[in-house]
Amino acid sequence: MIQVAIMGHGVVGSGVANIITTHKKKLFESLGEEIYIKRILDLREFPDSPLADRFTKDFNDILNDAEIRVVAEVMGGIHPAYDFTKELLKAGKSVVTSNKELVAAKGAELIEIAKNNNANFFFEASVGGGIPILRPLVQCLVANNVKEIAGILNGTTNFILSKMIDEGMEFDTALKLAQDLGFAERNPEADVEGHDACRKICILASLAYGKHIYPDNIHTEGITKISLRDVAYASEYKSVIKLIGDVKKLDNGKIDIYVAPMLIGEKSQLANISDEFNGIMVRGDCTDDVLFYGKGAGSLPTASAVVADIIDSCMHLNERKYIFWADSNNESVLPYNESRTRMYLRLDSPEAEDMVNEIFGNVYVIAKDEELAVATDLMTVADIESNIQKLERKGVKVLSKIRISDL
Repeated sequence: MIQVAIMGHGVVGSGVANIITTHKKKLFESLGEEIYIKRILDLREFPDSPLADRFTKDFNDILNDAEIRVVAEVMGGIHPAYDFTKELLKAGKSVVTSNKELVAAKGAELIEIAKNNNANFFFEASVGGGIPILRPLVQCLVANNVKEIAGILNGTTNFILSKMIDEGMEFDTALKLAQDLGFAERNPEADVEGHDACRKICILASLAYGKHIYPDNIHTEGITKISLRDVAYASEYKSVIKLIGDVKKLDNGKIDIYVAPMLIGEKSQLANISDEFNGIMVRGDCTDDVLFYGKGAGSLPTASAVVADIIDSCMHLNERKYIFWADSNNESVLPYNESRTRMYLRLDSPEAEDMVNEIFGNVYVIAKDEELAVATDLMTVADIESNIQKLERKGVKVLSKIRISDL
């Protein structure tokens, strides 16, 4: 019997407890031993839980129990999750987590502490919920040089955009529906402003390229400025709008990484991923494009990945599995204004076509009615912003600008 603990009994933590208690036979067959939940840490009371006698409000009950070898951290946030995780790893206990905020902010440090104490720090559930992506990236695709990773990494924003695309809902209405259905938090800022997706693409980039990419200085846009007009013009361009986290390694060694809404061609593998589903495309030099698809959140999908990490930790109680990236100061990240892209622009003046062509060079006209929608040629973000300023000095207002992808 291997004894484990769970820190947090919310949506994911309760799912972890549920899977371990209801899938005992399946887990025993995988591991060869029973997994026993000895402690669950939570400040709330759960008197009706079948595991009520195992709850504690004192972290030290887990830290100081030599029989507990593996701990699942599913509390979320940085504090106290970071402090607890650090102490557990220093004590030689392996920790698994679904906490993308923790991994994106403190991953390099926690991996190093695990290494120094012959413990493991696993975080498969921190990206894509129940979608297996981190292990395939470091194991199955290890023979590849990863050229690019791009994905729909947030189910809330994808649900909202799907409703705007498929049903013509305004943003606010679609957001309210997402909240009513439990896909969006009461405070949806982390989702709709792109911060959640940014943390996830930073974790993927850190694994793929071996250096910790911190989210603080990564260009991040959300979807709050997307309008139904943008959706309609994108359709005329045979594209859909998706919030994409994208990272690629350039020939000069720099890492081009950002989160932004993008026009995705209708034939792209990512274009038809709808509702709360996620899709992550890994572009390798040997495999070409590989797509990982599934539900990126939810109690049981995310808990499934946490339990898989628990099993892996139990299989490696006396040895470390290699998973590592070096710390950094983001020196390898390309400044966003040097990133090259084509850009969709929506302008308030249909008469401005000649002026736009003069400033941007030849543009492709998507629509010309009471507004003007165009697609620019490939250029740096700095040049695009400079040209927009030139337009606005001439009295032409840019109502919307969205990157155009080549995915």
